[in-house]
Amino acid sequence: MDIWNIIMVLALGLVVGALGRMLTPNDAFNKMEGWRSWLVSIGLGLIAALLGYWFFTGLLGIGDTDKFDWGGIIGALVFAVPVVWIASFIFKRVSK
Repeated sequence: MDIWNIIMVLALGLVVGALGRMLTPNDAFNKMEGWRSWLVSIGLGLIAALLGYWFFTGLLGIGDTDKFDWGGIIGALVFAVPVVWIASFIFKRVSK
């Protein structure tokens, strides 16, 4: 994996994580600022992207398996809101 693929994967994670957080009302991470907010968005977006890849490519046989493309953003967005919701639920329970 070269540097451009790593940059694109991080960009995908950021876009999907940010969109997932915007679409989830009252997420537990809305008070975060700065680099922590960016890291949470990237992490949640990457988890959603991995789940989307596993579901659509692994289970349904839809999509590319040999290269990174932005078409995977659809699969990632499908899982973005549930991932943010579950992470918020866990974060709220642990931080009490």
